[in-house]
Amino acid sequence: MILSRLAVMPLKAPMLTLRLSEQSFKGPTVFRAFKTDAKLFNENNRHFVRRARERIGLKDRAMGPTSGAPFQIGQGVIAGASVFGIGALCYYGLGMSSESVGTSISDRAIMWPNYVRERIRDTYMYFGGSLAFTAATAMSAFRSPAVMNLMMRNSWVVIGGTLVAMIGTGMVVRGMPYKEGFGAKQVGWMVHSGVMGVVLAPMLLLGGPLLLRAAIMTSGIVGGLSAIAISAPSEKFLNMGGPLGIGLGVVFASSLGSMFVPMTSALGAGLYSIALYGGLVLFSGFLLYDTQKVIRRAEAVPPNSVVPFDPINASMSIYLDTVNIFVRIAQMYAMGGGGRKK
Repeated sequence: MILSRLAVMPLKAPMLTLRLSEQSFKGPTVFRAFKTDAKLFNENNRHFVRRARERIGLKDRAMGPTSGAPFQIGQGVIAGASVFGIGALCYYGLGMSSESVGTSISDRAIMWPNYVRERIRDTYMYFGGSLAFTAATAMSAFRSPAVMNLMMRNSWVVIGGTLVAMIGTGMVVRGMPYKEGFGAKQVGWMVHSGVMGVVLAPMLLLGGPLLLRAAIMTSGIVGGLSAIAISAPSEKFLNMGGPLGIGLGVVFASSLGSMFVPMTSALGAGLYSIALYGGLVLFSGFLLYDTQKVIRRAEAVPPNSVVPFDPINASMSIYLDTVNIFVRIAQMYAMGGGGRKK
């Protein structure tokens, strides 16, 4: 737009000459017209210069060094979410909510038939097995110089390969029919957990004590959120699918953007804070949603259904939520509690 307007400006000189000849030198009228055009020309130039300076100033502020405000805002969001979680646990857990009386999962669990209990038990056994197998694979990969050398490469080939491996193995496992015992689906489940362990192996460079604290914190968060999910009304968090999907898109876009922008800049710090702190809140919400979804599925599928209940598929959702929560807590500990030195 600016270039097109500037291209029109030189045409005003011959127009002024033509206007002078038509006026036949009528004195003040000619000079008044010339003065008006010159004034408009100067105002347009000042407008263009001001707009250009504003754009340059905005870019400088975005790419300039961060003040640390994004990390402080992120810590405030986490603190607020923690207070909300404790309040929700007390509200539903102590029976202070009238809508949860008789409708919560914990109240209905008394009347569950044995097959529902077995389904939920199998789901959480696969969930625990996924975590254990991922941890064992990560430790094995960490001891392999060849694997660590490959995973530490900051190349698009490695990044793309890991994404394809994680998403691909997960899709393959979910698409397999479930059969009791040890079969193809169980093998695929182990492969998927192993791939996740290899991807997470570089995190062992943070050190055992830090990761142990992150694991303990993750256990507390997962346990507290699970208690909220079973104490709340059975469909309280099942309506969060739409907002959670939008939030996932925002966090994913922020994660990609932080790969191209320096983290020390204001824009990079903002994107990283959204991916880190926003991701922690997001996957905590996903855990509430997936926990109630698993239990509802276990209750709804008939015992002799053509498509049986699949505890492996059910466990993968809460497993991925837990892994994402653990990764972000470990990153916060690595940053010194979530802050950054200026």
